[in-house]
Amino acid sequence: MLSLRNLRLARGARVLIEDATLQIFPGWKVGLTGANGSGKSSLFALLRGELLPDRGDLARPPDWMVAHVAQHTPALPCAAIEYVLDGDAELRRIESDLLAAEAAHDGVWVAELHVRMQEIDAYAARSRAAALLDGLGFAPKEAARAVAEFSGGWRMRLNLAQALMCRSDLLLLDEPTNHLDLDAVIWLEQWLRDYRGTLLLVSHDREFLDACVDHIAHIEQARLTLYAGGYSDFERQRGERLAQQQALFERQQREISHMEDYIRRFRAKATKARQAQSRIKALERMERIAAAHVDTPFTFAFRASPPAPDPLLQIEQGAAGYGGKNVLAGIELTLRPGERVGLLGRNGAGKSTLVKLLAGQLPLTAGARREGRGLAVGYFAQHQLETLRVDESPLQHMMRLDPAAREQDLRDYLGGFDFRGDGKGGHSTPATAPCGPFSGGEKSRLALALLIWQHPNLLLLDEPTNHLDLEMRYALTLALQDYDGAMVLVSHDRALLRACCDRLLLVDACRPQPFDGDLDDYRDWLTARRAEAKQGDAFDARAARRADRARMDAARQAMLAARRPLVKEVAQIEKKLAAWTGEKKLLDVRLADPSLYAAGNTAPVPELLKHQAELSGWIEAAEVRWLELSAQLEEMAPEGE
Repeated sequence: MLSLRNLRLARGARVLIEDATLQIFPGWKVGLTGANGSGKSSLFALLRGELLPDRGDLARPPDWMVAHVAQHTPALPCAAIEYVLDGDAELRRIESDLLAAEAAHDGVWVAELHVRMQEIDAYAARSRAAALLDGLGFAPKEAARAVAEFSGGWRMRLNLAQALMCRSDLLLLDEPTNHLDLDAVIWLEQWLRDYRGTLLLVSHDREFLDACVDHIAHIEQARLTLYAGGYSDFERQRGERLAQQQALFERQQREISHMEDYIRRFRAKATKARQAQSRIKALERMERIAAAHVDTPFTFAFRASPPAPDPLLQIEQGAAGYGGKNVLAGIELTLRPGERVGLLGRNGAGKSTLVKLLAGQLPLTAGARREGRGLAVGYFAQHQLETLRVDESPLQHMMRLDPAAREQDLRDYLGGFDFRGDGKGGHSTPATAPCGPFSGGEKSRLALALLIWQHPNLLLLDEPTNHLDLEMRYALTLALQDYDGAMVLVSHDRALLRACCDRLLLVDACRPQPFDGDLDDYRDWLTARRAEAKQGDAFDARAARRADRARMDAARQAMLAARRPLVKEVAQIEKKLAAWTGEKKLLDVRLADPSLYAAGNTAPVPELLKHQAELSGWIEAAEVRWLELSAQLEEMAPEGE
C-alpha cells in the first residue's frame, strides 16, 4: 500500500503539506483536490521520486510500476501507435531482447522471452494501443501519422494514451481531461472505472471525479485529509463544517431560485420535461453541496446585456469548412434572446466550426447569415489566451479595454476573478503583474474577465473551463445562471452544461440538430454509436479476412499452376533416371564380366564403353536438372505443405 507518515513537504520557505499521515490501499481510486498552488503537483512529483520529503516518510511497494502523463512531447518522427506502445516498457525491453536472442541463435532465451510475452498478453498490445487511440478521439488512419505532425493538444492526448498503455500498479493523472472533448471524457471515465491498479487523480471536473474515484484527499491550509466517497460526498462532508456561514444561505438561495424558476416554467412542457427533471436532480445535489464553496475567492457577475433583437442571429442553408472542404452543410439555426444552447457531438463533428461561424470568424461557403440589429457577440476560445499582451498586467488589460472606467472599479471587478493587490502577501494573483508568466488557469480567468466586462447579448463559449479550478468553475456556473443574454456553450464539463443550458443541439452528420434528451441520454447515444462502429469494424475485419482468403486462394492456384509443368518435368526426369540407371547397372555388370574380353571376342567393347559414358552423362545432367527443379518447387510450395 501507499503510506504517508508525519510527512512534511515544502517549496522554499513555503510549507505545502504538514504532518500528513494516511494510507492508500491497492485498488483505491483517490481524487486529489485543493486550491491552485496548494501542493498537488508537488505531491505527484514526490510520488514519482522527483522530490524528497522535508520530513517524515513516504513508503510504497518497491516493485510497483508508476505511470504518469508526460507534460511535454518532442517532435518525434515515429508513428503515433509506436509512441503509445512505448508506454509498455517491459514489452519494448522484451522486443529488444528477442532481436538479440535471435541474432545469437539462443533458442532457450528465445523460448523464455516468448513465454513472458504470452504472460503479459504482448501479442494483443498493438490492438490495445489502437483501442486507446480510438477512445481518445484519433481517427484510425492517424495511428500511422508521425507524432511531430500533431498539434500540442493532440500530443497531450498521445501522452495520456502512453500512460494508459503502461501496465502500472500506480497511475498518476494530473488534469487528464483538459485537452479532451466530452465523448473522450466519457470514454476515459469507463476506462478508469475498469482500471485495476491504484489511481491518484487531479481534476477540476466534479462529475468526472464522482464517476472515477472512491476517496478524496484534500489539501487545505497545509493539511492533507482523506475523505471516503466521491467528490459530492466530500463536498457534503466539508460543507457540514461550513454550513453556519451566512454566505451559504445567500449563495444557495440565488441558485435555488434560478433552478426553481426554470422548473416552474418548463416542468409541464413536453419538450422540456426531461431537462426539467435534470434540473430537479441538480437542485437536490446543489442543496447538499453549496456550503463547500462558501469560502471561494471568486465572486463575479455579468453586467446587464444591451437590448437584444429578436432573432439575434439566423443561418439558413449554411455551409462552412476549410480548404475547400465543407465540415458543416445544410445548417438551419435561429438564436433568440435568452436562449441557452449546449452543443454536443463527437470529436471532429464540427462544434468549434459552428461556434466560429456564429462568431463571424469563419465565412459561409453557402447559404446566408443574418444578424439582428444591435447584436453584441462575446466569444471565448482557447486561442484567445494567445492574444493577451504578455508584458501587460490584468489591470492594464482592463484599462485598455475601457479607458473611461475608474481604476478602483476595475480593481474591484478583477478581485472577483482573484486578481488582487500588488502581489505582496496572500495567495491571490497580482492585478498589477505582467501576465506572461501566468498559468493557463490565470490566463483563462483574465480572458473571461475581459469578455464579461463587454456585456454581450450573445455569449459563445468554446471549452471555457479548460485550466479553471473547481472554485472558479463554480463561480462561472453561478454567473452564467444569472446571465440574461443568449448563450451557446461547448464544454466537456457536464456539471456546467447541466446547470446552464436549456436546450441541447447535437452536431452530427454535418449539421446541428435538436437533441431530445439530457446528458445521460447523450452518453447512451455515444455508447450505441461506438457499438455500431465496433460492429462495422468487425464486419470490415470479416470482409477483409474473406478478401485475404480469396487473394491467398488465388495466389495458391496461380502457384499450383506454375508448379504443374515443373512437377511434370520432375516426374519425367525421375522416370528416365530410373531407366538409365537400370540400363547402366546392367551395362556395368556386362563390362565387368571377364568372358567379354576372351580372345577373339572384344569387338562390342568399344560400343559398350561409349554407351556407358553416354548413360553417365545423361544421368548426371538429369540429376542436376532434378535438383534445380526440386529447389524451385520447394520455394513455390504453398504454406502448410
